[in-house]
Amino acid sequence: QVQLVESGGGLVQPGGSLRLSCAASRSIFSINSISWYRQAPGKERDLVGSITSGGIISYPESVKGRFTISRDNAKNTVDLQINTLIPEDTAVYYCQARIYDDLWYTYWGQGTQVTVSS
Repeated sequence: QVQLVESGGGLVQPGGSLRLSCAASRSIFSINSISWYRQAPGKERDLVGSITSGGIISYPESVKGRFTISRDNAKNTVDLQINTLIPEDTAVYYCQARIYDDLWYTYWGQGTQVTVSS
């Protein structure tokens, strides 16, 4: 099992930046992958980036260039840096962990709200 806690959300003006953090309750090296998703009101939850335990990072085309994932191994955190924010980035951002232990297990954090508005 793993508990995930997101932080760093808030109200930001268009063009601004924000750094979200996902803190895991166990070593991130023991987690097969940690991903960031977002869900806007009335829409599906969409993937915005992932990092594997081996450090491989991937992004969907829609956010490449503005979203950056990084990790702090000592703190067991995975951060999501979002630059040049636009109103369409407004959503609840969730952290997801996937762990393989004979079966795949998926865990979610509670989410953090990001609102982009002037």
